[in-house]
Amino acid sequence: MAKPSNFSEHEIPSSVIILIFTIIGIESFIGIIVNSFIVAVNVTIWIQKKAVSNSGKILLFLSASRIALQSLMMVEIISIYTFPITFFKSIIFRMYKVCFTFLSCCGLWFAAVLSFFYFVKIANFSYPLFLKLKWRISGLIPWLLWLSVLISFSSSMSFHRNICIVSYNSSTSHHPNHTETFVAKPAVFFNLGVFIPLIIFIMTATLLIISLKRHTLLIKSSTTGSRDFSIKAHMGAIKAISYFLILYIFNAAALFLFLSFSNRFFWTVLLKIIISTYPAAHSILLIQDNPGLRRAWKQIQPQIHLCPKEWIVR
Repeated sequence: MAKPSNFSEHEIPSSVIILIFTIIGIESFIGIIVNSFIVAVNVTIWIQKKAVSNSGKILLFLSASRIALQSLMMVEIISIYTFPITFFKSIIFRMYKVCFTFLSCCGLWFAAVLSFFYFVKIANFSYPLFLKLKWRISGLIPWLLWLSVLISFSSSMSFHRNICIVSYNSSTSHHPNHTETFVAKPAVFFNLGVFIPLIIFIMTATLLIISLKRHTLLIKSSTTGSRDFSIKAHMGAIKAISYFLILYIFNAAALFLFLSFSNRFFWTVLLKIIISTYPAAHSILLIQDNPGLRRAWKQIQPQIHLCPKEWIVR
């Protein structure tokens, strides 16, 4: 059993708590809107063409899990404001943490599958195993997606069995007399739920960057007329993958710390903000770097009168 937190919540002004919940709520709302757009585009293509590409399948799984995760986070905020004591003491709280863990792990695994898919399709290596993967990747994707769901479910169940509730007194109006947080034995779910997809993502993203850089050097040494355009496209891809990698690492680290050691109000809030930022930020980058999604976003931009300038895709 972890030691109770020595942080007293009555030292935190109500305005600060409201501000924190507002930030998480706005981030979650933006994430729901952006990922709903990705789902809508891919479902429309699926209906029109009677089929969906492998990248479309991954994006559907990834975006659906993110919509569910950020909807769950908004429900948590509403529940804490509406019935804090009942929420923290009931079985609903444990169910929420298990669902949160399951959806978070799904998001990590689906993003790792997407990175693996792009690596196999785009990278240029001549190793026999890699060439065999190129031939079989189309048939592997559905299996990898459902395997990701199974591993995430197993991780969340292991997490549920190793949850440890930490209690401490509070005198704020938001958590009157009682507040509960949770910790768990990290080794149980870390290897499958967080660590393995993190390693897969880092390896595939790094190898893809190496392959693109090698190809960029080959283009620079050639004399073709489209050299400048190709170099620009390759450098843009390297830049995008680097952003994806940074975001993914920050999110995986924040999730691991949040599910393992977070029993201080400040760190809980900071990690929760990082976790709620990632799905929206990563999905916005996916729209900017995916030609089909970018075209669809350009088509609806004139109809969105309140669209922030930084969301404009050029």
